[in-house]
Amino acid sequence: MAKASKAIYEAFKPDKINYAAFGDTYPHVHFHLVPKYQGGKSWGGPFELAPNPDKLLPPEELAGLIKTIREKL
Repeated sequence: MAKASKAIYEAFKPDKINYAAFGDTYPHVHFHLVPKYQGGKSWGGPFELAPNPDKLLPPEELAGLIKTIREKL
């Protein structure tokens, strides 16, 4: 998780990263690593589970972020 968090930090340059662990309904563990920004919609509270469709990235920008994250892993 530390390596993934570092890669996400380098790709998104957030003010902080929230970590959340889930596994309520059946035995498993999975984590969410969520970049957050001061003044952003969910700053100071829990992160949003559903993305805002008005803020979807263009495919070429998304591809660049994916490439950056993969290079850092």
